[in-house]
Amino acid sequence: MTEKKLPKIMDCTLRDGSYVINFQFSAVDTESLVSELDLLGIDYIEVGHGIGMGASLFFKPAAFSSDIEYMKAAAKASKKSKWGMFCIPGIATLDNVREAADQGIDFIRIGTNFNDIKKSEAFISLSKKLNIEVCTNFMKSYVLPPEEFAEIALSSSKLGSDIIYIVDSSGGMTPKEVSTYIRTTKDKAPNIKIGFHGHNNLGLGVANALVCAEEEIEIIDVSLQGFGRGGGNVPTEQLLCALLRSGYSFNIDPLKIMDLGELYIRPRIERRGLCSLDTVSGLAQFHSSYMPIILEASKKFNVDPKKIILKLCEEDKTNATKINVENIAKNLNKLDLKINALYEERYYGEEQNPN
Repeated sequence: MTEKKLPKIMDCTLRDGSYVINFQFSAVDTESLVSELDLLGIDYIEVGHGIGMGASLFFKPAAFSSDIEYMKAAAKASKKSKWGMFCIPGIATLDNVREAADQGIDFIRIGTNFNDIKKSEAFISLSKKLNIEVCTNFMKSYVLPPEEFAEIALSSSKLGSDIIYIVDSSGGMTPKEVSTYIRTTKDKAPNIKIGFHGHNNLGLGVANALVCAEEEIEIIDVSLQGFGRGGGNVPTEQLLCALLRSGYSFNIDPLKIMDLGELYIRPRIERRGLCSLDTVSGLAQFHSSYMPIILEASKKFNVDPKKIILKLCEEDKTNATKINVENIAKNLNKLDLKINALYEERYYGEEQNPN
C-alpha cells in the first residue's frame, strides 16, 4: 500500500469538548493534557473556553479558569505543538488578542458568520501584526452554496487569513458535499490553505475527514473520544486508525492516543446511546447553540422539539429567534405534534445570542 502524507492534526478536546462539561476544564487539566498531546506529536492544540476568549464575561457560569490561566498552562506545557484559542468578534476583544500574544500564543481561530465578515477584519489585521497564525472559521459553512463559500473564503484570505476553515457546525454534511466545497474553493483560489472542523451528528465525521485527507487540505480537527458539542467531533482514535487503514503515514501512536482518551476523557462522558436531538440537528443542519430556545418552546407548547427543528430549518438555517421558534411551536401544537420522548441532555453555550 502506497504511503500518503497526513494533513496536520488539530486537537480541540480542551476547547470544543468543554461544551460537554459546561466549560469546566481547569488550567491544571489543560496543562496535563497539552503536555501529553505535545509529547505524542499533535500539531495544533486548542484550549480555553468553548466559546472563546472573553466568553466568561458574557455567559454564566464562567469557565473553571480564566483566559490568562488557560494561556499560561498551554504555554508552559507545549514544547513542539502550536497552541491557540478561539475568538468570536463581539465576544472577544482586541485586547484579548494582545493579551494572548503576550503569553506566546501561536494561532488564533476567528469564528466568523458570513453576514458579518467585516467584524473579523480588525482581528485578522492585529493578529498578523503580532505574528499570530490566523484561521478563519466560517461557522455553518453549509449555509452558502460552494461557489459563494469560495468567494467569501477568497475575501477572507485577502484580508490576511492563513487558513480558511470549512465548518460543519451541525454535523450534517456528507463526504460528497465536503469534497465539493474543498474543490470549488481550490478552483477559485488554488493557494488557499483549507481546514476542516466537523461534527458527528450523522456519524459521518470520520468519513468527511478521510475525504479531506484525500483532497490534501492543510488541517483536520479532532477530539479525544469525539468529545465536543452536539453530536461530538471527529474522534481522534477512530480517524487515526481509519487513516492507517487508508495508507497514510504519520508518527502519532494511535494506541497512546487511545490511552489518553481512556484516561482523561472517557470518565467525563455521561451520555449513553444516541440523542435524537443531535441526529435531527444533523439532518436539518441546525446549530445546537439555539437548542435551549427550541427546548423552552417545546415544553411551553408541548410540541416535539425535533419537529420544531425541522420546520425552523426549512425556513432559516442561520438564525433562531425566540419569537419565530414560538410561532412555529404554536402552529405545530395545532397539528397535535406532541412530545413523544424524554430529552434529558443539557446544551451549553448560546454564543449566537450573547446576553
